[in-house]
Amino acid sequence: MADPVLDLQGAIIARLRADATVISLVGAKVYDVPPAAAVEPYVSMGPSSYQPDYTDCITGGEVIIQIDAWSIAASQDEVRKIADAVRRAMRADFTLLHTALVSLEHWRTDYLVDGTSKHASIRFTAFIEES
Repeated sequence: MADPVLDLQGAIIARLRADATVISLVGAKVYDVPPAAAVEPYVSMGPSSYQPDYTDCITGGEVIIQIDAWSIAASQDEVRKIADAVRRAMRADFTLLHTALVSLEHWRTDYLVDGTSKHASIRFTAFIEES
């Protein structure tokens, strides 16, 4: 049995790396874990959680997954544009390799400024059926 969160995360990374708007903003810099020498702007995967749900004879669960956008531009414009591009890219249908995605919804986006670093925390909830 495949890890449902890992299956979803792989599909998310592939989607963002193929999205023209995301590419125009961060290039190929969409990471699972950013390298130590990563240069902003970039997108990386944040924390995730999985809550199993075994009701109605269906094995599946709810996933909460975070995608982070990072920038050191002088204003928040760049990080907000990246976050918007990520949200829009996530609207299309997903096909997962080992599980079935029942739903994927944008939950919330938080914007944080820490000195010169601008950060968008973009969170989604998903329901996945395991096979």
